[in-house]
Parts: sequence; structure tokens; C-alpha cells
Amino acid sequence: MHELILHHYPTSPFAEKTRLMLGFKQLSWRSVMIPPIMPKPDLTALTGGYRKTPVLQIGADIYCDSALIAQRLEAEKSTPALLPEGQAFNVASFAQWADSQVFLHAVSLVFQPESVAARFGKLPPEILKTFIADRSTLFNGGLATRVPLEVAKHQWPTIMARLQQQLEREPGDFLFGEASLADIAMAHSLWFLRGTPVTAPLVDAYPAVATWLARVLDFGHGSFSDMSGEEAISIARDATPAALPSAALADPNGFAVGQQVAISAIDYGVDAVEGELVFCGSEELILRREDPRAGTVHVHFPRMGFAIKAS
Repeated sequence: MHELILHHYPTSPFAEKTRLMLGFKQLSWRSVMIPPIMPKPDLTALTGGYRKTPVLQIGADIYCDSALIAQRLEAEKSTPALLPEGQAFNVASFAQWADSQVFLHAVSLVFQPESVAARFGKLPPEILKTFIADRSTLFNGGLATRVPLEVAKHQWPTIMARLQQQLEREPGDFLFGEASLADIAMAHSLWFLRGTPVTAPLVDAYPAVATWLARVLDFGHGSFSDMSGEEAISIARDATPAALPSAALADPNGFAVGQQVAISAIDYGVDAVEGELVFCGSEELILRREDPRAGTVHVHFPRMGFAIKAS
């Protein structure tokens, strides 16, 4: 049985989302710190070029995107459920909206000049310049667009008022009654905003939201210990990818198992990963890759939010 290995860095909102999922399920895991900007040589050895954070590794299987990681954690431990029975569609759809629209608004608000000064003011100027340059290219070639700051400020009260109303009217303690992925997906963007005194009032001005957010953050991060990137690569090299799922799908665009393809995110961070398509399902795509350091690995992507092309 292979350990859960999370490749992440502390200030990543989607890493916090995944850490909270691990805490919600009270799972044990290993923590590998990765750079917040490219290059990421140890991670690239495992993923083949996928640049987003976080990435979950289980032996020689590499899971990209927090939405797919959520599904893998459900398979790892079914209760408590991130996608509760009878609410899976509502929860997954809400989480997708929160991870896209709410997150993009939060990014715009967090990276306004006053917030940047508060968040990064103690960094050496050359490091801050490198970080900003890296993030400035993140949306190149993708379908997502940056939300202008004035638009984010204009629309944020509507988002928060709706969230507060849902919490006040819902009979349970969470967005859909019982705790689920919906709560965690919404919480990580608000956690991001709480990172500076400039943007924290955008959350704290809504008492029901602030109380609910504290409740979600109390899930914690589970039990974890540190691991080096080199050790994680060695684990992948010495492992064999898990058996492929059985519920295969005839791809609607004609891509076939055994074909050399490239898979990339379609919103932002669209760096492509090339390999042999070994599984095509309704939710998941799997590539087989050979890497000089990591050996044979299977890299898993969700179908939603990703594109596949012949390479």
C-alpha cells in the first residue's frame, strides 16, 4: 500500500483546498515542498510538465488537479464523503463554480497593489519581481481571463451576500447541510483573502460566513510528515502503476488507447503533458510516461477542464 504524497507549497490556495480534504477525511500523508514558480524539476519528472499546484502522488500514479484528487481521496476513504450520496451533482457543480469564478475574483482582489505590498512587502525585490513575472504569463493561451480589479470589487458583495444567505437559511452547519467538497472549494479562496489585512475585511464583514469558514478550517490537515522531492521520485521509480479502471469510454473525438497524445488544462497554466493514452473514461484520462528519473508513471487528469490533442 503506497502512501499519499502531496506536492505543494504553503501559500497555494488549491493546496490548502487539498490539505483540508485530507484533514476532513483524517488521512495520513507525506508532504513534499515544491517551488511556487517554474522551474520545478522534481515535480516535472513526475508530471511531464504540468505546472499547477498541488499534485497528489500514490506510488507511480500521479494525480493532477484538485477536482480529480477529491475523487481519488473518495476512493481512498469513503467516509466522511466529500461528495455525499444524493448531493454529488450539486456539490461537484458548486465546487467547480467556486474553483473558477470565486477563485478568479479572489486572485484579482489579492493581487491589487495594496494587498501585494502587505503580503510580499518583506520579500527581496528581485524575488517579488520574478514571482510577478511568472504569474503574469499564467493565463497565456488559456480560456480563462483575469477579472479586472474594479469588476471583482463590484461583484464581490453579491457573491458574499448570496453565500451568507445560504448559510443563514440552510438548517445544517454547512452549505448543503452536511459538510462536503462544496464547503472546502469555497473556503480556500476566502482563506486566500484572509492572508492580508487589506483583503481580510472582504470576508470578515459577513459574520455568518466568517463563522462557517472557521468551522471548515477546523477540519485541519490530517497527519503528515515531510518527504524530499528526490525520495518521492525514488518511490515512483520503484513502484508499478496501479491497475487501470474498468469503466472505459469510447472517446467522442476518436482518441484511442495506445495513441500518443498531449493533455493540457484549458483555463490557465496550459503547459501540455505528452504520453501514451492508456485509459479514457467519463471523468478521467490517464497517460503513461517514461522519465529518466521517475521511470514509468501514469499521470491522471480530469476530463472536465482539460483538452486532449494528438502529439
